Amino acid sequence: YLACTRANAVWKCPIMPDGTLRKVGVFVQLSGGTSGPDGLAIDAEDNLIVCHNGFGAVWQFSAVLGEPGPRLNSPRGIYTTNCAFGGPERRTLFITESKSGSILKAELAVPGRPLHSRQL
Repeated sequence: YLACTRANAVWKCPIMPDGTLRKVGVFVQLSGGTSGPDGLAIDAEDNLIVCHNGFGAVWQFSAVLGEPGPRLNSPRGIYTTNCAFGGPERRTLFITESKSGSILKAELAVPGRPLHSRQL
């Protein structure tokens, strides 16, 4: 996935085994706000979590169809810029709100996908 902030969209960019991209296109088109999607995360069910910078929300979109799911609204401001799963069992979503300098958190039913380090 690629956050296209100025276009207010998220593109899906499938990576082939040889490293090339195939069938790149719009996965979700957002509306409203003063900016667009910024930070992205994926949960254990492959749903996409999107920080909508300039809208003050974090959206969940279904993995296959891009259907909107729950929306988390920031209590601190509209500049929700990044997010990451952590905490016990990766069920805590940490969210940055850049204007206030806050780190917000929300407990989610579905944990975040585990991250894998790459050995060089």
